[in-house]
Amino acid sequence: MSADLSSSTPSSSASPAARRLPSASISEFDGVRYLHLGRTPWVQGAMRLRKTRKLELEYVQRMMAWLLLREPADWPEPPAVPALHAVQLGLGAAALTRYCFEELHLRTTAVELNPQVIAACRQWFRLPANGERLEVVNADAGEWVADPARAGTVDALCIDLYDQQAAAPVLDTEDFYAHCHALLAPGGTLAVNLFGRTASFGRSARRIQAAFAAAGGQVRFLAPTDEGNVIVLAIKAQDWPEVQTLQIRARHVEARTGLDATGWLALLRPVPAARARKPKSDAAAPPPP
Repeated sequence: MSADLSSSTPSSSASPAARRLPSASISEFDGVRYLHLGRTPWVQGAMRLRKTRKLELEYVQRMMAWLLLREPADWPEPPAVPALHAVQLGLGAAALTRYCFEELHLRTTAVELNPQVIAACRQWFRLPANGERLEVVNADAGEWVADPARAGTVDALCIDLYDQQAAAPVLDTEDFYAHCHALLAPGGTLAVNLFGRTASFGRSARRIQAAFAAAGGQVRFLAPTDEGNVIVLAIKAQDWPEVQTLQIRARHVEARTGLDATGWLALLRPVPAARARKPKSDAAAPPPP
């Protein structure tokens, strides 16, 4: 089954930028509902119809590895109310947003540029209405994170920003990651999905590292999924947890969520160093010492 939500296209009174955004569409296969943008086959998110709270896609599950960088006491089980504020840039099929809001009971904010995606998630992916702990904002993610009034207000930031072509991250500059770093509170965590046919994982990861390392933060990444998604993790102004601490936290994450947190530990890697550029010719090479 598939459905096109182009009937929800912004009216002629909408801004030119809004009218240029691709339509949202859905498809279903083998009990899973998928979100697409435009007429492309690239998947923007997924939800299993009989297990709607389960994180269906492996890379989305791995984006929750930021939990390894927080003390379990930061996200206690109900009825305790966690103080953490989790933000997602890019709503997708609302999997991370619903998970943080419904399963972890966090204060949750999602920032999504395309109003059709928000409408599709509310109609087809069980995204709740805005309320006391949930806010879905129709805004440009780059402008939202750059607002100095929000500096230091976010504890966990997840970034999954791709257009309908899925060629490279939509926002991937040094300034953008610097704004993300400023947005986080001390000890705040970042999880970024890096994927794309023309994307350079190493370059993007080093930009993230540059934004965090200068203030004493640390950055690692998880080895790619079979589909090629690389999740970069960062912590602001703190050392990376010791192995034993990570193991204890992983067991806690598994017991609480069922996610394969112990498996994530074996996938952690340091950010690769930039390769030195080779001279174009012998004539262009510097003289020997």
